[in-house]
Amino acid sequence: MSAPASNASQPMMTSPGDMFNLDNPVFCCYLFWATVLVVKMLLMSLLTAVQRFRYKLLALVPLALRRQIFPNQEDLFFKNLEVQFDDPHVERVRRAHRNDMENILPYFIMSLIYISTNPNATVACNLFRVASVARIIHTLVYAVYPVPQPSRILAFATMLLITFYMAAVVALRTLSFI
Repeated sequence: MSAPASNASQPMMTSPGDMFNLDNPVFCCYLFWATVLVVKMLLMSLLTAVQRFRYKLLALVPLALRRQIFPNQEDLFFKNLEVQFDDPHVERVRRAHRNDMENILPYFIMSLIYISTNPNATVACNLFRVASVARIIHTLVYAVYPVPQPSRILAFATMLLITFYMAAVVALRTLSFI
């Protein structure tokens, strides 16, 4: 009994169970870099808290120069402190954190959809690496150590273009099914 002849022109169908498991190097690479970005986003919350106590954490800074910035009355530790909403250091970190949420969350979704197209492992893993490093650089040049443009826009645009590239690949590979 011989095996049935295969149709070479028809792409091999891969089940979602085959693509979204630890045997798939593309999915493993995605999981690693997605974890890095989630940890980075969580650290942004801590960076906001550090900015609220920026000079309080440094014991060498005179008491009069130490900052204690609180956005809520119930968060005040001492009666002589005031609620403050517009500290530039805190607001810069909050804007960077909001920018992360606006860009990383759609990237996560688009990346998973892209993985479902069974992309080339080398290309996909490099896209995940570059996008993640770009977001880390974006945070460093925006919230940690502000650097003049075009550094921030280059880091921002890198992940944005990668997300658009993945969307285009998905659209082109699925266009024939519409």
